[in-house]
Amino acid sequence: MMTQNRPQSNDYAPYYGKYIMLVPDGDFVEILETQLRDMQQLLEPLTDGQADFRYAPGKWSIKETLGHVNDAERVFAVRILRIARGDQTPLPGFEQDDYVKISNASSRKLSSLLEEFTAIRHATIALIRSLDDASWLRRGTASGYEVSVLAIAFIIAGHVFHHHTIFEEKYLPALSRA
Repeated sequence: MMTQNRPQSNDYAPYYGKYIMLVPDGDFVEILETQLRDMQQLLEPLTDGQADFRYAPGKWSIKETLGHVNDAERVFAVRILRIARGDQTPLPGFEQDDYVKISNASSRKLSSLLEEFTAIRHATIALIRSLDDASWLRRGTASGYEVSVLAIAFIIAGHVFHHHTIFEEKYLPALSRA
């Protein structure tokens, strides 16, 4: 993998810059593997009742947020696959709030959602490892913006960093006070 490279600002829609900047330099696969362990360590101790917690009215529960992370990683991984394989079909966006509403995450066990995250992350890592140098440079269109495979990979990692931080800073402190 092209681990020394980072996406440039013209490699992705401006919205995603907030995620890309969260990804540290280093071995990209190692970063993905560490995120998997960190998410498991953070959430596994919670009961299903605790995982139904919302830190504010109108916010997703911990289960819904993890379900969202799972859905988003799947969507982004499909984008990597299609663009890396040279598919130039413009790829649609997805409405995260609509996905969460009908995801059924609230009625699932937290352990099931974590197992799903683990399976998805292992699949993402396998996909990342399969890419050659030319694949990383390929560009396509997703959600109406030109994007590179490299940028999408960084978006996956940054998105998980973003939600891990929200779990740590908003959910868990509020949960301990509840």
